[in-house]
Amino acid sequence: MSQANTAAGGLGGLGKYTELRQRLMFVLLALVVYRVGSYIPVPGVDPARMLALMESQKGTIIDMFNMFSGGALHRFSLFALNVVPYISASIIVQLMGQIYGPWKAMKNEGESGRRKLTQYSRMFAVILAVIQSFGIATALQKSGVTYDAGIGFVLTAVVALTTGTIFLMWLGEQITERGIGNGVSLIIFAGIVSGLPSAALRTLQQVASGDLQVIAIVAILALVLGVTYFVVFMERGLRKITVNYARRQGGRQGYMNQSSHLPLKLNMSGVIPPIFASSLILFPSTLSTWFASANSNAEGWQGSLSRGLLTISQALGPAEPLHMLLYGVMILGFAFFYTALVFNSQETAENLKKSGALVPGIRPGKATGEYIDGVLTRLTLIGGLYLVLVCLTPEVLRASLKVPFYFGGTSLLIVVVVVMDFTAQIQAHLMSHQYEGLMKKANLKGGSRGGLARG
Repeated sequence: MSQANTAAGGLGGLGKYTELRQRLMFVLLALVVYRVGSYIPVPGVDPARMLALMESQKGTIIDMFNMFSGGALHRFSLFALNVVPYISASIIVQLMGQIYGPWKAMKNEGESGRRKLTQYSRMFAVILAVIQSFGIATALQKSGVTYDAGIGFVLTAVVALTTGTIFLMWLGEQITERGIGNGVSLIIFAGIVSGLPSAALRTLQQVASGDLQVIAIVAILALVLGVTYFVVFMERGLRKITVNYARRQGGRQGYMNQSSHLPLKLNMSGVIPPIFASSLILFPSTLSTWFASANSNAEGWQGSLSRGLLTISQALGPAEPLHMLLYGVMILGFAFFYTALVFNSQETAENLKKSGALVPGIRPGKATGEYIDGVLTRLTLIGGLYLVLVCLTPEVLRASLKVPFYFGGTSLLIVVVVVMDFTAQIQAHLMSHQYEGLMKKANLKGGSRGGLARG
């Protein structure tokens, strides 16, 4: 009997994580579907010319979007836009939810309000996808990479790329609901990581040809591991503000204080500041390059303008001093901006006051809000400088030492943060299973004791 019970317990332990295995399998299959779709081309584009065009766009915003899409843009596949329109729409709706009165009230309605804002994000993402796909199709026609330019190609590209973005939005939501982790983040993560094998192969070819020494590879791996450890350490950084709750007790005990903590993350803005800064600083540089190349042979004011824009685009190019200076300043500025957007110190102070909580030595209400805001400002400054350091270090090494980094600062941050979130959700899922198992055992023991008592 004891052996049978042991075997049953073992089988129960194996079946306990069935739901987790199903969720992980769903995530894996969904990412496989995403990668297959990134190889299905939109008709009408010459692949060889498209590849040559993408090679000429190294270091521009096009190159960054191509990395996020896992190479789908340089293949001009159905998923060339990836989920970038949805991310942009979500950030804009989030921003409007803070400054636009009706949307701010909708945000405070709870779950129903959040659903409405999510619906607005989807609709706005479709609009952005249509605009971006039309711009890409028009630019490709002018670049001469299409087989048959005309309205037919533009309509085909707009419908195909917009449909691909809508499908990825739906797939991301399905991963979030039926899988583990944030679906949109995992799709971007899969796109970035998919380029690792080809980057490793290129590095090995450089070693074989003698362009790169083995000791340099070891140094690069050590540096990548060190930066990854630093990112994990900083992303887990918290400042815990002590909060006391005064609770009324019965009888003569009077009030009893219960202590808790208000956790504030060191980097509350996440990876949004580097993405915003990269987009803003590379967008004018890319436009300048396109305009200058299109009017390179022009005379008069158009020729002078094209040469001036070309100078500006070169000054804003990667590894240039002006580029690094503006990039660092923008990252720091967006860190403060987005932190203020997602965390309201005064609102937090009012919620603490309503729940009967106070920070020791600080008066409730406005004074508490000012204290939290001061702590958050210092944390954001450290977090912003950390983002600047992580994002600029690979660029400095690539420019000065010609180190062949595949991961830039932004992509490394995205990969590490997504992996941390994914593992944290798996651990939470396992903990919930263990808690449910303990509750079932407690109920079974309680029921057996009750039966014995009644007997």
